[in-house]
Amino acid sequence: MAQRDTENASRAGRKRASSREMLEEAASELFLEHGYAGTTIEQIAQRAGVSRNTFFNYFDAKSDLLWGGVDTGIHALTEELARTTRGQCVVDEVRGAIIRAAARFGPGQLPLAATQYEAMGAFAELAESGLSRFLGMAVVVERYLAARLRPTDAEAARTLAYALVAATVSAAGAWARAGVSRGQLDEYVRGAITPICEGFKTALGRWSGSSRAPSQNR
Repeated sequence: MAQRDTENASRAGRKRASSREMLEEAASELFLEHGYAGTTIEQIAQRAGVSRNTFFNYFDAKSDLLWGGVDTGIHALTEELARTTRGQCVVDEVRGAIIRAAARFGPGQLPLAATQYEAMGAFAELAESGLSRFLGMAVVVERYLAARLRPTDAEAARTLAYALVAATVSAAGAWARAGVSRGQLDEYVRGAITPICEGFKTALGRWSGSSRAPSQNR
């Protein structure tokens, strides 16, 4: 009896830890079977063997399932920028943070949005939900740059932030299409953003000498 209770407790403990993965797998199956628009949250929860409330413990909306680890990646970028060692050229600081965040993605960590959106009929939803994520990533980078540069460099900070995000997204697309031999995401990102960083450093060489200490309120 004690052994059975232990096994039940163990299964119960594993269920919550794996609920996200079960929901993602169920959604993938249903989106391919019935299309994105033809699949409901209730169907996904039922296929995964969890309640509707459990779904909302992990996801705010059905569209979140398209993006897999992308949201985690944006959070990782915020973490990497926060722990960046200050003092070098701010462009290099941001470049390093983006590459380190990308290094957390291995060859098997592909979001559904990257490979299956056509088969799922989810292009419109992909564009809408993707835009908010890419804008959010750009805002994270822009705020970091703005805190490290002169106020007069605000427009340059915004331009660089959006250029880096666009290059990162393009690199992620190439990574997704590369197939099973794709390797780690960071090498693709490094190749895409380095020319942009070097170009900005050359055109705006004063950045390397204009970095200021971050606000005490950060």
